Amino acid sequence: MFQQDQDIFKVLLDAVSEGVIVVDEHQNIVEANDSANRMFGYAKDELIKQSLNILIPQNYHAGHGSHFNGFMKQQERRQMGHGRDLFGARKDGSVFPVEAGLNPFTIYGKDYVMALVIDISERKYMEQERNHLASIFQESLNEIYVFDNEDLKFINVNYGAQKNIGYNLEELTNMTPTDIKPNFTESQFRKKLELLNDAEVEKIEFETIHQRKSGSTYPVNVHLQRSKLGDKDVFLAIILDITEQKNYTEKLEKTVDIRTEELKTALAAEKELNELKTKFLSMVSHEFKTPLSGILTSTMLLNKYTLTEQQEKREKHINTITDKVQYLNTILNDFLSVEKLEKGKINYKFTKFKLSKVLNEVIYNANMLLKDGQKINYPENIDDISLFQDEKILELSLANLIYNAIKYSSENTIIDINISQNETTTIFKVKDNGIGIPEKDKKNIFNRYFRAENALLMQGTGIGLNIVKDHLENLNGTISFESIEHKGSTFVIELPNTAI
Repeated sequence: MFQQDQDIFKVLLDAVSEGVIVVDEHQNIVEANDSANRMFGYAKDELIKQSLNILIPQNYHAGHGSHFNGFMKQQERRQMGHGRDLFGARKDGSVFPVEAGLNPFTIYGKDYVMALVIDISERKYMEQERNHLASIFQESLNEIYVFDNEDLKFINVNYGAQKNIGYNLEELTNMTPTDIKPNFTESQFRKKLELLNDAEVEKIEFETIHQRKSGSTYPVNVHLQRSKLGDKDVFLAIILDITEQKNYTEKLEKTVDIRTEELKTALAAEKELNELKTKFLSMVSHEFKTPLSGILTSTMLLNKYTLTEQQEKREKHINTITDKVQYLNTILNDFLSVEKLEKGKINYKFTKFKLSKVLNEVIYNANMLLKDGQKINYPENIDDISLFQDEKILELSLANLIYNAIKYSSENTIIDINISQNETTTIFKVKDNGIGIPEKDKKNIFNRYFRAENALLMQGTGIGLNIVKDHLENLNGTISFESIEHKGSTFVIELPNTAI
């Protein structure tokens, strides 16, 4: 009868799904059911008479004995661990999390403990997954909102969203998405949600504005989809703050606008340069062709005037040839000066000289170019003015301005020269009553080869003023002008009294 009862007990024990381990007061295993054997990786009856420590990981052995003895004294049913994680050790050495319930009992005067053991590996894994997802939810830099399908009230909102929107979770659970989306009414927002009723639409995305508790707003990109929270239908919204993206886009658009304007300017400059090149080629052709034609004509006519009484006519043509050759020589010298200035090959020679000496030389040569009735007003009180500068450059600069004044003024006009000097600077002003410079041409007047529209039919290369400007700037001087078309121009040179 005893053996029969024992067999029935064994059958019932093996039918239990939990692992059952029975140990005596010395922690020796006296019984283990099939579930326990499978759980720990042992064959049937292989655990019998083994020490309980065989099922406990090595690093837990030291404390286990005292815990067991304390339990045996109290003789109370309880769960093991009391908040601590418990682990079992399989035969192959692997460790796994367990949950155990202890049940003390006494038979035939001997004390035993029955442990109900459950392998909670899958539960622990699921807990870790939930904790991991919860951590992702809370720590995400994006804003994450979960709100109810029915009343639209927020159920959960992560920390990133709370921080950016300015409301805490308690405040948000009494709010809906329309409370933070000023661009939406509830009906408009629900209409947006209806798009998710289509089985083929898993997610919708749109841009809108969020309003913080402080009242400030920021642009967002909303990713919205249906989800489940237990048995409750909810919506999950992942929000991207696109302030930086918007700022970058605006900055990029501004940059594109700026680059477009720069390109337009560059294209206009290139067009203008091409026009200048065309004018330059036309000018060079004209400036060389005209004097060469004069030289050729005068040379041919000289052969006809062989008689003594024709000497006057011969001298006239010889003078024409001389003037034309000198003009061509001047043009070539201008081109050579341009090349030297571009290559930085100009060596300036600084000496101290009287200003009157330079001016007298310039005016003497200019008098031979005066048209009928033209007059140059000589400046007053310059006999005591001296400079320590490059004398030839100053002579070149003054000559250019005075010759231009003569060339671009009509007969019976006056050219005024005014010169003043202070402690550091000498100022030269050359004023004419000529054709003046058109307003639209003023910005290009110092550009190389440029000629104002109203001067295209007059002799000239458009090089002179450019050369003067470059020389003066190399000497730390400046040149400027004021001009009114049909009334005349005033050019001003400012030059340091002493070369620096």
